Amino acid sequence: MECQKEKNKQHCNCTYDCELKGICCQCVKEHRENGELPACYFPEEAEKTYDRSIESFLKNKEICNK
Repeated sequence: MECQKEKNKQHCNCTYDCELKGICCQCVKEHRENGELPACYFPEEAEKTYDRSIESFLKNKEICNK
């Protein structure tokens, strides 16, 4: 299967300048190795903080479910 980097970039909400933008499998791998989640797991305002921690995800998940 070929990576569809350009297509993936159209839906990527990450505002950080990163060479992995659009290469989702590598992005997820990188963040998992760091105990984090990628930007696409976070709402827009939370993504802008660059806090990709699981704790931040859980906090924002609660906010989104209210």
